Amino acid sequence: MQPTDTVFIVARAAEGPRMPLAVLRRQARDLPFDYRLDDSLAMSPEFRLSGQTRVVVVARISRSGNALPQPGDLSGQSTPVAPGASGVAVEIGSVVE
Repeated sequence: MQPTDTVFIVARAAEGPRMPLAVLRRQARDLPFDYRLDDSLAMSPEFRLSGQTRVVVVARISRSGNALPQPGDLSGQSTPVAPGASGVAVEIGSVVE
């Protein structure tokens, strides 16, 4: 991991389409950091974080900066949580193949 690698924090519906509901983009040099995902970070007005009952938070470190997962990216995800949950820690411990 390099300090300039891109970190994506993404909320997805726990069940249903895998389309991101909210996305936050930072740099690896900022890790670890506190984050907040809400409707202001929505990818689409039709799919809002606040409209879900359970979401999964995914964290991914991308060397390329590409929003789509690439082989070699590092990732991790939370268990399903309620939108607006606080203190959701995500351990980045898997390599995307």
